[in-house]
Amino acid sequence: MTPAFNTAAYSRHLHRIAWLAVALALVVIIFGAFVRLSDAGLSCPDWPTCYGRAAWPSAAQEVESHAATAIRPLETHKAWREQVHRHIAAALGVLVLVLALLAARKRRLGIAQILTAAGLVAVAIGLYMQGQHTAAAALALIAEAILLLAAWRWCNRDLSRVAALTLAVIIVQALLGMWTVTWLLKPVVVTAHLLGGMLTFSLLLWMAWRATGVPIRLVQAPELRRWVAAGIALLAIQIALGGWTSANYAALSCGAGGWTGDTVHWLDFPRCVGQWWPAHDFREGFVLWRGIGVDYEGGILDGEARIAIQLAHRMMAAVVLAYLLALAYRLLRTPGLRAWAVMLALVALLQVGLGIANVKLALPLLVAMLHVAGAVVLLFLLVSLLARLRSPER
Repeated sequence: MTPAFNTAAYSRHLHRIAWLAVALALVVIIFGAFVRLSDAGLSCPDWPTCYGRAAWPSAAQEVESHAATAIRPLETHKAWREQVHRHIAAALGVLVLVLALLAARKRRLGIAQILTAAGLVAVAIGLYMQGQHTAAAALALIAEAILLLAAWRWCNRDLSRVAALTLAVIIVQALLGMWTVTWLLKPVVVTAHLLGGMLTFSLLLWMAWRATGVPIRLVQAPELRRWVAAGIALLAIQIALGGWTSANYAALSCGAGGWTGDTVHWLDFPRCVGQWWPAHDFREGFVLWRGIGVDYEGGILDGEARIAIQLAHRMMAAVVLAYLLALAYRLLRTPGLRAWAVMLALVALLQVGLGIANVKLALPLLVAMLHVAGAVVLLFLLVSLLARLRSPER
């Protein structure tokens, strides 16, 4: 029989590494939003290098002969953003690997499985850079299979399962980051990349709380956990809609004067283009796959499709806000959770306010980044509650 999880049985520094990884995951998400919102997502058209460099070029003359210049001319003021984001993400990957090794070292052949998967991914990246894409994909799939099989076999009483799953998610995130560039900002990939970042953050946060060992023990814990889990599911849908809105450049689709070239005459809220229910095209707005080779920078959808995306995001925001306020009221009635209730309600209201400001102020970069950060804070509160709420010990 597998013994119950005991933090002391693992490295005394595991929880510190986990919290460092949580902080770094937050930086990756926010900096990724900065890259995306400043239109720097395609500033390094090759992967994982930037015009063949591990860092980034400082002048166009340095890369005149590189093949990537035929795809997109170098913009030095943007290229550093994309490549710095990649380096931060790589550092996070190393931290997740360390966590997986620490968590799996009590498992039979645990370290060997983690290192084998990591080694296959490293070889796959090298093969990809040499143009051997099929072989690289095969090795990446084998690495994923090793990690998922290990997570399935390992019990859920310690951190080994969630650590292996987190490493598997990191590998998928690397692939999505590559496809974001090579498939020219395809919206389904950009949205999946955002959701993968949020999932990585959530898994690391779960590990950090469980390794720290500070449960909130309440008789009502099972019921509250169901409430919180439903809140996380609704928030995930809204984050996906937000990513889809951004990836399709639909954030400014409710200009009351409509579009003239690339200009919106003025922005409308709570109505859209001056109407409560304007002409829209949900079918076209939510086509997930449109083939390979289309450059999605700036968006390709017409006004009605973008309006449909914006309307869906607004309607789901109302649903999520109502649910989170109801959850906050439920927590407010529970002794010991009133501070959590107040924080949840305030952040939810602030997040809606930031969303409205994005529309009324024509998507200023700082406000848009704060809106992404608000989603992460809401996720932090909900996942923290889910990880810490426990029934009283018998």
